[in-house]
Amino acid sequence: MMDAFKRTGARWWLVAAALVFLCFGCITTGKEKSKALPALVPVVPGEAGYPSFEDDLDFQGLEEALFRSLVYYNRIPKTRTFTVGEDRYSVSEMIRSAVALLYAIHEDPSPEAVAGFIRDNYRVYRSTGRDGKGEVLFTGYYEASLFGHTEETERYRYPVLSRPDDLVTIDISRFPGVKASGKRHLIGRVTEKGTVVPYYTRHEADNGSALLDRTEPLAWVDDPVDLFFLEIQGSGVITMENGEELRVHYQTKNGHPYRSIGRYMIRQGFLEREAVSMQSIRRWLEENPERRQEVFNYNPSMVFFMEEAKGPLGCYNVLVTPNRSIATDKRPFPACGIAFITTEKPGETRPDEVLSWESFGRFVMNQDTGGAIKGPGRVDLFTGHGEEAELTAGHMKQTGSLYFLVLKPSVR
Repeated sequence: MMDAFKRTGARWWLVAAALVFLCFGCITTGKEKSKALPALVPVVPGEAGYPSFEDDLDFQGLEEALFRSLVYYNRIPKTRTFTVGEDRYSVSEMIRSAVALLYAIHEDPSPEAVAGFIRDNYRVYRSTGRDGKGEVLFTGYYEASLFGHTEETERYRYPVLSRPDDLVTIDISRFPGVKASGKRHLIGRVTEKGTVVPYYTRHEADNGSALLDRTEPLAWVDDPVDLFFLEIQGSGVITMENGEELRVHYQTKNGHPYRSIGRYMIRQGFLEREAVSMQSIRRWLEENPERRQEVFNYNPSMVFFMEEAKGPLGCYNVLVTPNRSIATDKRPFPACGIAFITTEKPGETRPDEVLSWESFGRFVMNQDTGGAIKGPGRVDLFTGHGEEAELTAGHMKQTGSLYFLVLKPSVR
């Protein structure tokens, strides 16, 4: 009898403990919500993670990039504010930050002088990265090179498409009662019945060929792999058969999410994870033309282009500067803000291969974004145009750190 009582008592004790735990758990869950980690946190001189601000390049490109950010700041409403970590800054404060750095680098100062100027005059914020501890993955993008013709021929068979006339963009934030949290715009098409449906995927559009009655090709190119990578890069230079150059730039897309063909090729066993680069993907696609469209169709997203005479534009409609412009997620980081990066660049190379990597630091400007660039732990560095730019961008998958700089409000 006593043993039975003990067993019964033990069961009641466990039940009572569970009820207490659940009750307290409910109270805690209701009142103590965990605070999301900010994308940027302040760092001060002497603190672990505060950079040396040594720059591996001359300052000419940085001056150009700073001027282009000033163009952006001077055309937006003066009432706009920018969130940097848990602080907010006005347009005038962002302008003052850029102008002060322009003056500081004008006479080509020593690394020590630059570091001292930043230390005395700027607030520095470090990205918390993809792990909450500051680790950022750096990749690269470049201005692609293609060969083309104004008309379709036996050689030039792949169209570079402009925006189709049946593609519509809907700003859902303008509709009463509709909450536009996150994604404000929908891209689709209007059916004959008057309903809006998603636009055609890459597969449905037959890689663009099925859309030729809805849009005018800007050019016809000779290599489908080059054309696919043009969509990923967002801009390119097409050398026409007559020797003239046509610059094309991202105009819009079909509204479907970008999906990495590199991941697909790893899952299918086409490539080993460690060997994946733009160059290895290109090589496999060229060696396996019968599987090429299958791989392309894994990415339902399609990009449409416009002609751009001056060069590649970032998402803030300013020209991006080779090795001085970065693309980040637009939500956590300030548009066209001053940044500093530490990561690795190619050291010893040979055609299509990087043999070694070396560390570097560099001032850059946050002037672009990208479909695959999400969260505080991703940065895409614009490497420019040409073979070296393509080699760097194609192989770059290096970790590092990202910082943003804003002039101290007390500095006059």
